[in-house]
Amino acid sequence: MDNPLHALILGIVQGLTEFIPVSSSAHLILVPWMLGWGGPGLAFNVALQVGTLVAVFIYFWKDLFGIAHGSIRSVISGFKRDTESVRMLLLLAIGSVPAAVIGYIFENPIDNFFHSGTRSTTSLLAIVAGLVIVGLILIWADSRADGKKQICHVRMSDAFLIGIAQSLALMPGVSRSGITITAALLLGFARSDAARFSFLLSVPVILGAGLLEFAKLLGEGIPEGEIITFLIGMASSAVVGYLSIAFLIDYLKKHSIKVFAFYRIALAAVILLLLLLGR
Repeated sequence: MDNPLHALILGIVQGLTEFIPVSSSAHLILVPWMLGWGGPGLAFNVALQVGTLVAVFIYFWKDLFGIAHGSIRSVISGFKRDTESVRMLLLLAIGSVPAAVIGYIFENPIDNFFHSGTRSTTSLLAIVAGLVIVGLILIWADSRADGKKQICHVRMSDAFLIGIAQSLALMPGVSRSGITITAALLLGFARSDAARFSFLLSVPVILGAGLLEFAKLLGEGIPEGEIITFLIGMASSAVVGYLSIAFLIDYLKKHSIKVFAFYRIALAAVILLLLLLGR
């Protein structure tokens, strides 16, 4: 990625779609495909991962600091105080295990299928399927959403089930936030609390994926001339990601999540139309 404008646009796309339930991985494939750009490359992917990680860390810094600090205090006291912090830490760990296991097994085959240079019709149709299927499930889950459960009510079994759902987001078109919010809604959580737990659960996954990508980058290095685009992508995804988190949590306090499901289905229709037109 050596074009600053492309870097800015893709950073904005990443920031918007990483947390809004419309699939960031799908959009990062579709936008270059629709506009005739080349793939972003490893260094730029790392920049986007770092940017979204910064966004979620800044927005939830009080929660994350409280969990870490409280867990340390609890261990020092022999688990006689701040046990809620330890419980939340365990919930995030349990919820992250399925994605870590599934990612370890299937990441390379899926990455090769969707990021093999030219976009095959089969891979684009797979994205369409993910957009539509999860969109329909999201509509169904939202229609049933009358839950009142808050984050403090999350059980170990809830975290594990939401974690299993999160592992499906390895497929572009599914959406990590979309599938985890859907799972939380079906488990009886209020919309805003479902989104909040989804975003907290994203921290270990984004951090882990970012570290793996960064390890690869250490071996290759940032290509000459791409440092500026690296910083642009990281900064734009961080700023827009932060705003997206704030927007969605506030939006879901009063509104349905169905609008994003309708967008997913409309985007799938546009992709099919472009394929039919020979794009």
